[in-house]
Amino acid sequence: MSEAQKDLAGKVCLVTGATGGIGLITAQTLAARGADVVLVSRSAAKCEQAVAQIKAETGNRQVSYLAGDLSSMAQVQSVAERFLAQHDRLDVLVNNAGAVFASRQVSADGYEMTMALNHLNYFYLTTLLLDRLLASAPARIVNVSSDAHRIGRIDFDDLMSERRYSSFGVYSMSKLANVLFTYELARRLEGSDVTANALHPGFVASNFGRSNGGVWNMFMPVVQLFAISPQRGAETSLYLAASPAVEGVTGQYFDKRRPVKSSPASYDVATQRRLWEVSEELVRAAVHA
Repeated sequence: MSEAQKDLAGKVCLVTGATGGIGLITAQTLAARGADVVLVSRSAAKCEQAVAQIKAETGNRQVSYLAGDLSSMAQVQSVAERFLAQHDRLDVLVNNAGAVFASRQVSADGYEMTMALNHLNYFYLTTLLLDRLLASAPARIVNVSSDAHRIGRIDFDDLMSERRYSSFGVYSMSKLANVLFTYELARRLEGSDVTANALHPGFVASNFGRSNGGVWNMFMPVVQLFAISPQRGAETSLYLAASPAVEGVTGQYFDKRRPVKSSPASYDVATQRRLWEVSEELVRAAVHA
């Protein structure tokens, strides 16, 4: 990539779930374009490997990592505090980390793991870094959701799926939560020059879901024969993170780099606001436990 193409020089970008799949491609491409990139993932060893790979392939030495289990609110807080101590600006936050679990699991805080990792992580990390984003404006927040949100339903009476658990049902709820959170966040940021958008990356060939073992390990490789590459899957994340074409665009849901309508349920303002309030309560309970 020529010097003229390194259009993100001086920008600081943080990408979660950045050691594989579309997260790794996103981080690598931002680095290739000259950005100072911070990777976040649970495994320090995988982070070190990804950082070394990105440096080798891009020639950009301004690539670092912060290891943390983002299903734990204390570790989300630690990641944010370490980032703020090391960086005086944040131009792009890509919330990409996520997973699906075949059976119900609970986080260190006692929360259902899918909602903890896929939603509360996005919510808490973003709110902890919001002042730095505002101070760095124009800045962008990119939330990786999924078209699975279209069949999702927010059940405030059983948000942690204690009464009933379906792996895809809970995953779909968490992805709907991503969109609801994005719209509420965009509304709260109106006039600030910090944008917030959500996206569907497409069905991507990756290791997603394979850590569940059993039938998942048999099922996912077959399904992924019809999946797109991580490179294609990262295109919309990168578009929202860095394209001049979406400068100032906020509160939208994108698919294949175009704004599209999300599910009718995602536009319910009362649900957006209630989810924000409940998320605040859940995070507060976890960090003050």
